[in-house]
Amino acid sequence: MTTGVTIDLKALARLRYQAKGFSFLPRQPINSLLAGRHNSRLRGRGLNFEELRRYQPGDDIRTIDWKVTARTGKTYTRVYTEERDRPTLLIVDQRVCMFFGSQKAMKSVTAAEVAALTAWRVVDAGDRVGAIVFNDSKIEQIRPYRSRDRVMQILKTIAIQNQALRLNREMTSNATMLNQALTYGVRSATHDYLICLISDLRGADETSKELMTRLARHNDVIVVFVYDPLEKELPSAGRLTVSDGEQQLIINSSNSKLRQQYQSNFQQRLNIGKEILLKQKVPLLEINTDEDAAIQLIRLLGGSR
Repeated sequence: MTTGVTIDLKALARLRYQAKGFSFLPRQPINSLLAGRHNSRLRGRGLNFEELRRYQPGDDIRTIDWKVTARTGKTYTRVYTEERDRPTLLIVDQRVCMFFGSQKAMKSVTAAEVAALTAWRVVDAGDRVGAIVFNDSKIEQIRPYRSRDRVMQILKTIAIQNQALRLNREMTSNATMLNQALTYGVRSATHDYLICLISDLRGADETSKELMTRLARHNDVIVVFVYDPLEKELPSAGRLTVSDGEQQLIINSSNSKLRQQYQSNFQQRLNIGKEILLKQKVPLLEINTDEDAAIQLIRLLGGSR
């Protein structure tokens, strides 16, 4: 079940029935975030050109290369081979910094739901799916495979790490784990992968930029930026007590300068993420914790307004 604080394996498994209405294929609906300037970044299953050879009786005349034929005076045909499937690698953030939520769910829960929806959608489309699931102390890697059992293995790993955020009070924040997880991704995704990073991007730096560039060089990369509305804008609610579990701080949320600085800090983190992705034209999907994850994916990737 899911309480919004944590999520278990059964709840993640049930999301299979909601994994519809959105797509990671190259051809996107006109309103999809991946349409237009982004869709050229997505490689899809199809035909790859292999070679030119002399026309042979029985060849499909639609494959004749008329330009080469006209230039040489001899009939040539283009030979194609079917493109291999495109494995998907999910990189799922379950660090302490993701254990935050103000209304509907924790960021860690929303990230887990997005990962589950993506995994089910990929397998239902006939592709392989694997994952790198990380928290502040460990990284678990699951190699891509095309089966429901593999999806369940991924979801079980995510659920265990997700619930550990509530149980493990001694876990401390480790911003460097983001780059360690990306390094795992560079080693695992050799060519023509779809890599989906699901994180709040805390800890992103110049090393992250370099790793993302290496990942995007021969693969398709999509970043799901998970955030909570309270991170984006501090409400004017007078004196508030905030805590990281160890220390407490009393702030005056009615102070306009404080709210402006708070909003500026969030925008700066988002801009850093966008700068990292800009050079490789990697799409960034903004997903908030206050709205159903499936509905947001459908709106962003399904072309629904």
